[in-house]
Parts: sequence; structure tokens; C-alpha cells
Amino acid sequence: MTGKNTRRVSTKQSWKRTLRVVFPVLVVVALADFMANTQTSTPPSYEVKLEHVWIPMKDGVRLAADLYMPVGGKPGEKFPAIFKYDPYRKDDNEDIIEECALAKYFVARGYVSACVDIRGTGQSEGHTPNREYSEQELSDGEEIIAWLASQPWSSGAVGIFGASWSGFNGLQLAMRHPPALKAIISAVSTERIYDEDCHYYFGMMNSGDSYNFGIDSENPRSPSPNFLTDEKTLQNRFDNPPWTLLWLRHQRDDAFWHEPERPLDSIRIPIFLTGGFVDGYRDTVPRLLRELKSPVKAIMGPWEHAFPHEAGVGPDIEWRELAVRWLDQWLKGRDTGVSSEPKLAVYMRHSYPPDPTLMEIPGEWRSEKSWPPQDQKIQSLYLKDNHSLDAESTSTPAVHSLKYVPSIGIDVGLEAFDLQPDQRPVDAFSLVYDSAPVKADRAILGMPEVHLQASATAPLANWFARLSDVAPDGSVTLITFGGLNGTQRESMADPRDLEPNRTYTLRVSMRFTSWVFTAGHRIRLSISNAQWPMFWPTPYAMTTSLYLGGDEPSRLLLPVVPTTGPLPPPHFGPVAQSDWPSSPQSASPNTPAWTLHRSEFGTPVTIESGRKEGWSRPQKWPWGTYYGRGFRKFEVQDDHPELASYVGNNDFRVQLPNRELIWHTEWDLHSDRTNFYYLLKRELRENGKVIREKEWKETIPRDHQ
Repeated sequence: MTGKNTRRVSTKQSWKRTLRVVFPVLVVVALADFMANTQTSTPPSYEVKLEHVWIPMKDGVRLAADLYMPVGGKPGEKFPAIFKYDPYRKDDNEDIIEECALAKYFVARGYVSACVDIRGTGQSEGHTPNREYSEQELSDGEEIIAWLASQPWSSGAVGIFGASWSGFNGLQLAMRHPPALKAIISAVSTERIYDEDCHYYFGMMNSGDSYNFGIDSENPRSPSPNFLTDEKTLQNRFDNPPWTLLWLRHQRDDAFWHEPERPLDSIRIPIFLTGGFVDGYRDTVPRLLRELKSPVKAIMGPWEHAFPHEAGVGPDIEWRELAVRWLDQWLKGRDTGVSSEPKLAVYMRHSYPPDPTLMEIPGEWRSEKSWPPQDQKIQSLYLKDNHSLDAESTSTPAVHSLKYVPSIGIDVGLEAFDLQPDQRPVDAFSLVYDSAPVKADRAILGMPEVHLQASATAPLANWFARLSDVAPDGSVTLITFGGLNGTQRESMADPRDLEPNRTYTLRVSMRFTSWVFTAGHRIRLSISNAQWPMFWPTPYAMTTSLYLGGDEPSRLLLPVVPTTGPLPPPHFGPVAQSDWPSSPQSASPNTPAWTLHRSEFGTPVTIESGRKEGWSRPQKWPWGTYYGRGFRKFEVQDDHPELASYVGNNDFRVQLPNRELIWHTEWDLHSDRTNFYYLLKRELRENGKVIREKEWKETIPRDHQ
């Protein structure tokens, strides 16, 4: 059997990454009826010029930066600075160039903006860091802040804006208290690197995210435009050990994952957060709203890992006017009224069909002045022997068993960053529980949770819980999901084997969500033990069981809220037509994202993504032309789940006037019951001749994965 998934590919969705490409999203909440002291946004008063500069570090290394400067101000006028800081090559990455150019809006209203390449990446000098969010990266970040604050044009106030990587390190830098840092805007990000980033999502090894080996394919590249291949450049970049190998050595929540962070309550400056309900980094919003003592404001939309004004999934909103109000409040000291408005603006999604190509999500905006919402109530729905969900518990015990099928789960996605297709194929291999059709619209807002009484016949098992909406026609739309590594039931830092056939109380938290179940639709809870290839399969053939009824019944907890919020909804204007892509989304074709091959004769199940032959469309730059390609193949055997593998390769080709360079990266990660076997090879060719190659090969014991 062969199955294909298609996904919209459009100019508006160009953020979808070979890497986890980052986007700075600057948003603030605006009520329909502003407070009396609320000011409107600053109108554009300046022209904008771009300067390429070097920011010197104390050790003599220079970081490459683009400064967007206001022109036309008063003599001696001072400006606050805002900056973003990541490794994604600001000079020859189309998405990052577009992202940096967004700063023009703010610069025209009295800010200086900087886009900076991390040391050893892009055009910055020095050695590529030995990890994400390294001590070197963060100490350099503190020096960048001090440099920006000390420039002749600077008012001395600095802010950070960024998303994904530059949202992560923005939070980390806020924890370090640089004196000039006054506020940050952090989008689609998290401070919890182990269990919320794309390496060990939920504490389980994440194999499906293309970033993981993608960044190891990008880091070796020399700086544009010259693409030097001298010994120093190759030692600093090409020879740098792959990060995927480092991550594989840390399979539990040990000290490695906490090196970049300080306690969350060490953040003392105002924080603005934004996220999307089909993005992987959504839980940061409710957590920081609840736990931080400094001012926090947030917006949650129906989006993916994208800007609110050009997300692949709408409705898009115009956010920059509100962003200026936020920045003016904290970096210029103007009372814009933003601090007196509700803390959260959230989009309440309504039932929609399971279509990955949807352009617009139905729903409406809602304001909440605090978190959790004051009118939120937790409703328990109990799992019944007849596979129903019911508000009434029963004392009659029952047992439901499920054979572990490691090859299921592609319908939940390769990555946790997309709308997904109909869930019925994966539900066919799951324990499924449905409510009766809801008689009236029912709204939820928060983080659903499942309490299970469960056992497994093996010492290691994962549990996945999916909350879905079942339409009257039977189609099933995924709302949110969660997972639990059973060996981490008490501690992610100290996992312990399951005792086979022993019953455990397990709590599976799902990701932050909003939803309004339309009258006539059903609420569905699905429980399974595999979600491949997003997560690496556990190695034992087994059966798991759920125990229903009794004194501690298995149940679903829903964060129910009234369908109408207590406050006036926020208002966001439409996106300016001039900011829309030149090619309409509707003209963009659907392209295969993955292909599934499944046989009925016991052969391995495979999923393939990408291209083996040919090259991507050319990207033309003043100094040359770029081409790329990548291929990934996942494989698992249902009767031998320990024998899983993930192989792939990425190629980057640059055609310069007098030479051609090709960076080639290939990897082979496979497992048996006790070990992971890691191999990564790099090769650099110049005019067809190999001029550098390097290989890393290691056997690493499985540590409760």
C-alpha cells in the first residue's frame, strides 16, 4: 500500500523550513474599546537606510550585523535599539532577509534594528558553536546588547525581538539581566529545551523533525559571498562535530539541557509572547502568563510557525501597529495604554474539516485578563467499556487492550508544525472513545489532560493521547495531542523501567489549545503507543492495557469555558494588500510531503520525503547561484520494532563565476534493542574534486528511549 500526503506550498508559507527557520513576530493586544489614555501608534517619521557593520567581541572576533537606521531625525536625536540573533545566514537566506527587512516598519517609527549572525555562522567570524544556545552565544549576546546601548545614536534602551531560535535566546538573555535590556518579544519559542523543543518532545526521541539533521547540513557552509575553503574556515565550520550526535548522548533531562537557562522567575523585564495552535511551541504562553511576575502580554492565533500577517493558515492579522505601541511603552517610556489591557488575546477555533490545505480557520477572537481564565472549569469525561466518553463515572471495571503497532502515526505528522489530514487511519490502530453528539456548542481553552490507569507487557512504552473533533459525516479533525514516555512517569531526569503487567497511574498532558465543538459533533479521545516517524519507536513487541471504571477511573479532563468571553474581543486590522505575496496562494500547487509504503507480507514499512535526484529551483545572488536537495527515509518493522532506521542526505550547491562547490551531508541512524548506531558523513567538492571529508561514527546505548 502506498499513501501520499500533500501540503500547500506557497510564498506565504515559505517559512516552512529545511531548518527550523525563525521569524520575529512583534505583537501586542488591542481592545476594541481602548482605555482613555491609550495613544495611537507612532506614524512613520523617518526614512530607512541599511548599513553592514561588524560588532567586536572582547576576544577579537567580529560578528556580522545589518543595521537598519532611521534617517531624517533631529540633530543629536537618540533611538532605542531592537535586535534579533540567530545562525540562519542573514545575507543569503531569502526568508531571513525578508524577516530582517520587517524591521523597516519599526525603524520608520524611531528605532534602530540589528540583525546579527551568531559567531561562526553566516558572515560572522569565529568557530561555529558546539551546541545550540551555547554559553559563548549568550555571552556574545550580552556584548551585543552593551554595544548597541553605547552607540552615539542610542538612547541606551535595547529590546530583543525574535521567534523560534531568536525567541529562545531572547528568553535566555532576559534571564541573565543585561543592564540595557528593557523588554523582549519572543514568538513561537520556549525556555524548556528538553521536552518542548524538537529533540525530545514530551521526553521521547523526536526523529521526524527536519531541523535536527538539517542544521548539521547547514553549519558546515562557508560564508558568502566568497565561500572560502582555506584551512581556518574549514576547521571552524566543516570540522565542527554534528549537534545531532551531542543530542543523542543526552536522552534524558540532564544538566546538558539546562545549561543555557536560569530559573524562569529570574526574568524581571516585560515579555511579549505570541504563538500558534498548530505550532510546536505553544505551551510557553500559558506557562509564562501564569508564572512570571514581570509584565506579560500574549497573543495566540490559529497559525503555524509563522508571522501573524502571512501565516499559511489564516486569518492573518495586521500586528505592527500594536507592536509599535508595545515597544513605545517599554523602550521609550510612553504611556500607550498597552499595560492596562487584558494579558491574552486568543483565537477560539471552531470545528473545521481535516484538510491540510485549509487557508482560513473559522472562529473569533477573545480577550482574557488573566491565566487561567476565571470562568474556566475542568470537566471530566470518563472512558467507558462501550468506547464512549461520558460525564458519569461507573464502578464497573473493564479492561481494553491494544497491540503495539510501531508503524502507525504518520497521519499526526512528521513534525508538530502543521494542519493534519483525517485521523481515521491512525485511529483504526488506537483505543478510541467518543462522546455523544454535543447538544450545543461547547468551548475549551487550555491544556487538556488524560489520567490513565494503564499497564504494558514491556519495560518501556510510550503513550499518546489525541483529542479530536468528529463531524456528523465521520471525518476526524485533530485538535491537540500529548505524549508520555512511560519510564519518565515520575521524572524526566531519572527514568525507570516499567514493571511488566503492573498498573500505573499515568498523566498525559496535551498541548495548549482552543476549540469550539459545533452542536452535533462528537468529542473523541484516542490512545495509542506509537506516533512514527515523529517519534522513534520503542523496541519491544508488546500489548498495553487501559483499566476503566473502579475507584480511579481513566478519564479525560477538558478545560471548558463559556462560548462567549467576559470581555470585549480584541480588534486587529486586515493586512495591508501591499504586504501580500506577489503570487497569490491559490496559484501555488500542492506537492507531496511524504510517501508511505506498507506491504501485507511482513516487509518493513517505509516513509520517504524529499528528492533523490535533480535540484531545487535556482536561487540567484549577485555572486552566484544556489541549488539544493534533500531526501529522508524512515523504516520500521512491526514485528521487530527495535530494528528502526532513519537515513537521509542533504546537498547544497553553489555556482560561482570561476568554480562550483557542493556540500554533501548524509546520515544513517538505526537501532536495535540496546543501542543506537550513528553515522554522519560530510563531503565538500570543488569543481568535482573532493577537497574535504569527515565522518562521525558512534554506538550509543539506548537510555529509556
